[in-house]
Amino acid sequence: MPELDRRDPEGAVAEAAKRCSNWGRWGADDVLGTLNFLDDAKRREGAALVRRGAAFSLAQSFDMNGPQRGWRRRTNPVHTMLDTGVDAERGTQGFPHGIGGADDVVFMPLQASTQWDGLGHIFDHGRAWNGRRAGDVVTSDGDRVTGIETAAARIAGRGVLLDVGRALGADGELPDGFAVTAGHLAATIAAQGGSARVGRGDLVCVRTGRLARARREGWGDYAGGASPGLSFTTAGWLHGTEIAGLATDTWGFEVRPNEFDDAFQPLHQVAIPHIGLYIGEMWDLDALAADCAADGRYDFWLTAAPLPVTGAVGAPVNPIAVK
Repeated sequence: MPELDRRDPEGAVAEAAKRCSNWGRWGADDVLGTLNFLDDAKRREGAALVRRGAAFSLAQSFDMNGPQRGWRRRTNPVHTMLDTGVDAERGTQGFPHGIGGADDVVFMPLQASTQWDGLGHIFDHGRAWNGRRAGDVVTSDGDRVTGIETAAARIAGRGVLLDVGRALGADGELPDGFAVTAGHLAATIAAQGGSARVGRGDLVCVRTGRLARARREGWGDYAGGASPGLSFTTAGWLHGTEIAGLATDTWGFEVRPNEFDDAFQPLHQVAIPHIGLYIGEMWDLDALAADCAADGRYDFWLTAAPLPVTGAVGAPVNPIAVK
């Protein structure tokens, strides 16, 4: 792809959308997008990667000490107890024969922490995935077509870690504003070896080291501020590799500030409504990355089903990688 004209995000988005479109590829009624690449054979391939049985949760903690700072009214999860052990000790719960219990509730935006973006999350000029009118897809009732529940049984297969932070960064971390290009991804794959190959149906995890820095220095502007991330120019790579999904350890998947003078998340604008790509954000890849560096294996069984909230345009997930 030619060098970006930073003054023309409209033109760049339009060109990439046309070049990378999957509209109609799986029929006019498709609701799965790139998850169509993740078939039964790919799941068997992923399951066969389990050798040691070592498991890694790739989720951040869901609590009030999280990354959110109020952007678009997003808050950190608020956990409240409805019944406690104190209530049980006092015998005030109204249950017979001495039984007691605890119960609780959580209030949270569905994209407060480790999560998937669904296909109804982002639109391009009023068009949703597969060319549908945005207003026909997402209403006050939620996403009536591509709600996150459509992915509930799909996202499990061969996972691949591309530890770009370790491969290219100082002390395992990329600096803010570092735009990860297709060339950087290729260099990381080459450095990591054959187990890091990427292809059709894979679930790719890209580690930049941004979360490790937030954990060390405090959240600061982690949610929405400057960050390393994917370059807009990777749209062709995301389309051409035919991966099923891609997740990062950053708040917004793509590099921030964005690569145009006046833009907001332009790679989202191509990847979700045109490519039909599932995007994961705020994944904790550090422990997995350390293990991959130690044993030299960068592929694994990955199961990452979103919480199937009917009609949601994104949802929390506790991804589990097993090696």
